[in-house]
Amino acid sequence: MNNSSIPRIIQGGMGVGISDWRLARAVSLRGELGVVSGTALDTVMVRRLQDGDAGGHMRRAIAAFPMPGVGADVLRLYFRPEGRQPGMPYKMLPVYKQVMSRARQLVTVLAAFVEVYLAKEGHSGLVGMNLLTKVQIPTLPSLYGAMLAGVDVILMGAGIPREIPAALDQLAQHRATSLRFEVEGLPPGREEHLTLDPMAFWTTTPPELRRPRFLAIIASNSLATMLARKASGRIDGFVIEGPTAGGHNAPPRGEPRFNELGEPLYGERDVVDLTKLAELGLPFWLAGGAGRKGRLREALAAGASGIQVGTLFAYCNESGLAENLKASVLAHAARGEVTVITDPRASPTGYPFKVVHWPGDPGAGVERERLCDLGGLRQAYWTPEGKIGFRCSGEPVAAYVRKGGKVEDTVGRRCLCNALTADLGLGQVRADGQVEPPLVTSGDDLESIGEFLAGRTHYSAEDVLDFLAG
Repeated sequence: MNNSSIPRIIQGGMGVGISDWRLARAVSLRGELGVVSGTALDTVMVRRLQDGDAGGHMRRAIAAFPMPGVGADVLRLYFRPEGRQPGMPYKMLPVYKQVMSRARQLVTVLAAFVEVYLAKEGHSGLVGMNLLTKVQIPTLPSLYGAMLAGVDVILMGAGIPREIPAALDQLAQHRATSLRFEVEGLPPGREEHLTLDPMAFWTTTPPELRRPRFLAIIASNSLATMLARKASGRIDGFVIEGPTAGGHNAPPRGEPRFNELGEPLYGERDVVDLTKLAELGLPFWLAGGAGRKGRLREALAAGASGIQVGTLFAYCNESGLAENLKASVLAHAARGEVTVITDPRASPTGYPFKVVHWPGDPGAGVERERLCDLGGLRQAYWTPEGKIGFRCSGEPVAAYVRKGGKVEDTVGRRCLCNALTADLGLGQVRADGQVEPPLVTSGDDLESIGEFLAGRTHYSAEDVLDFLAG
């Protein structure tokens, strides 16, 4: 990044759909980096369509998609002009697998295009997309769709995104590209890959594309150094995310230790040395606990280019979080009745995951059905028959064990794919008529958000930016 285009504030990518196109656009209009979450965008898009596409935004962006016929096919399958009838389940997309049909890949390409197109519509500000390295299968089609819409920055964490820079180089030229597919139990010497050939999608001449900048989200000096020196292509900077950030956190380094609440304990080994990081010569932003007054000034004084903030933006008017959840959490937070727990067991990924607890939580005490029908966090494994299978520690225990998983790995696991989608008001209707309950995640800053609220019950993204800049 050149100095003239470096934002001081990055609005964090919060999925599923919390940092949607409205929020990213609002931040970008102010000259900072607005970021859309790329997680499960295909599911979010088709559920918005089934709910009637209020305002026509999905359809407007779909009409701008440059591949003829793709949007029409998706609208025919999923758009309901009058929305769903009460109690009607959402029509599901086929779950991800190593080799997906052309049509299934194109739904993911289209969904990423739609979200970025809407975020960039009508202005020249920077827009980024955040993806989880751990969620591998949709990565390449999501990147390509975002690039077709002119995405400016790609941000990736929750793993080691070493191969992504080269993938961006190749996709910018519409070249076939691949990523190594992480499969548990592969025989020695065997590799599996995920591939995407953009030219197989086109019946017309594809447009020229621009390679977006790439920011890696890291939690250690060693990972930053490795990526700067050994990544497959150009790294444009880092976001240093501390353990107070919302969503998934990097696990502590060293022997696991826990407090009386069962939360993992972090120590000096988990603190990034900013002086050493600066020696890599790349810009960096500080994240995790950055949503407080004066933090931007402190970050700049420490040599950072700025800060990345999520939690404050998650509850603003423009975020995708369901309005009833925003109002309930903020009302309780203003009275100091909210706690954020770092749960080491909740996520099927095995990473610690932040969970918000408050008296008005509609998901508290609700018995959640163990299932895996969205499949975003499934782990690929090598079967005794010499094939690739999929399992998730959040699925029914008997099914997970039958696939070779360990029963102890299922304890405390939750289906994050469905629960986080429910946070948007897009929860699936189950066979018994129950709607999937939400599970809210936020950074530790939520516990002190009362100071920022100063008596308000709601606020805008612009209010957040003014607060951070002031």
